[in-house]
Amino acid sequence: MNKVKVMTVFGTRPEGIKMAPIVKAMEKVPEIENTICITAQHREMLDQVLELFQIEPDYDLNIFKSGQTLTEITMRALEGLENVIKEVEPDILLIQGDTSTVFAGALAAFYQKVKIGHVEAGLRSGNLYSPYPEEANRKLTGILADFHFAPTETNRKNLLREGYPEEKIFITGNTVIDALHYTVRDDYKFNIPFLDDIDYRNKRIILLTSHRRENIGEPMENIFSAVDHISKKYDDIEVIFPIHLNPKVRNIANKTFKGNQKIHIIEPLDYEPFTNLMARSHLIITDSGGVQEEAPSLGKPVLVVREETERPEGIEAGTARLVGTRYDAIFNFTDLLLSNEKEYIKMAKAANPYGDGKASNRIVDIILGTMG
Repeated sequence: MNKVKVMTVFGTRPEGIKMAPIVKAMEKVPEIENTICITAQHREMLDQVLELFQIEPDYDLNIFKSGQTLTEITMRALEGLENVIKEVEPDILLIQGDTSTVFAGALAAFYQKVKIGHVEAGLRSGNLYSPYPEEANRKLTGILADFHFAPTETNRKNLLREGYPEEKIFITGNTVIDALHYTVRDDYKFNIPFLDDIDYRNKRIILLTSHRRENIGEPMENIFSAVDHISKKYDDIEVIFPIHLNPKVRNIANKTFKGNQKIHIIEPLDYEPFTNLMARSHLIITDSGGVQEEAPSLGKPVLVVREETERPEGIEAGTARLVGTRYDAIFNFTDLLLSNEKEYIKMAKAANPYGDGKASNRIVDIILGTMG
């Protein structure tokens, strides 16, 4: 029997995290021959994910360069992926999300007339420049894709509104929930003295993440100022901020948080310790997309410090709240959750809208059903 030849492509840490459960699921299916190609648009952060999930790429384009522009990333990925596709001759190329690697992968496959499966299809913020360049990347990828693996009904409706054929859209849940089930454990040890020594029982931990390009400048200054002041209002609050590598983010953080002993700026965490830190936090303040999906499955309220979000399901379910980037709104909503137990519980106990941890198996079954 001929096997289905799948070529799985990813290049960043978020892609790797969400593709890893699919890769592991395909390993168990003898009818699928999966070739893994990474662009390494992110290098060190992606390598951490590969090690965690024990994934060995068949091809590593290693395109990362310090200070790389979006144009450079796209050009190097497109050229490298074209050569690999010609060599592998896959039946379907599988990509995930909305990075420059994703768009380049879709375009390279289209040029070679290879079918395309888009994991996490149908996310839309409605603003082409927020998030940037992700909103454009996912829309451009959708145009080229043959199969749209939509995490939620909202994503499916977005695609139907844009004219995609219903029979090519499949609701699967989000594979990030599958990944969480792989990594979060009650007995987890961080092996980072500071994180292991925190009194999680008697301290309320606020986990802060902020790095989006569109927030750099005044919006990020507002976010950090609100967090700085809220930490000083409550004796039992500690803030942990795994800071992004971007020097602009670091400059704003160092300036705003200078002298505040309750805000702990640490280096970026690998995926496994980060998810376990989420699980032990009281609430999360973030401009990240993935965290909006992960935190609800852990019962953690999320305050989204962005003006728009392509993940409205969490907002609608009540697990997340879109608070924007104004100082007053961030401070007041955080203060509400810290001072009003009823409001906190309402968010913490809301139903997780992003799936049951079986999205990867569904995607593999669909590939077999449509390509086998």
